[in-house]
Amino acid sequence: QVQLVESGGGLVQSGGSLRLSCVASGSIFSIYAMGWYRQAPGKQREWVAAITRGFSTNYVDSVKGRFTISRDNAKNTVYLQMSSLKPEDTAVYYCNTWNSRPFPWGQGTQVNVSS
Repeated sequence: QVQLVESGGGLVQSGGSLRLSCVASGSIFSIYAMGWYRQAPGKQREWVAAITRGFSTNYVDSVKGRFTISRDNAKNTVYLQMSSLKPEDTAVYYCNTWNSRPFPWGQGTQVNVSS
């Protein structure tokens, strides 16, 4: 069973940057489109960004131009480079498949952006 482990979160000031990583166990990672999701306190989990097997990318409007998703299939890893962070980006960030049956969710990585 695939396990997802997210890392790279932390506390950053508004306007700062962070790079999140998500490592997937198993050898089937490369066949899936992958996405990043986030859940802010008191809110439902929302989709943030996605990258297909062919490396096409898509973003929710609120992060376009600020976040960049990428993947390294050799390392079974998907990344989320976050720049120009805003307090409203504060959330727990998760990775998982996109547009297909999800793997078990990992523990996520907390991102806190102070104003």
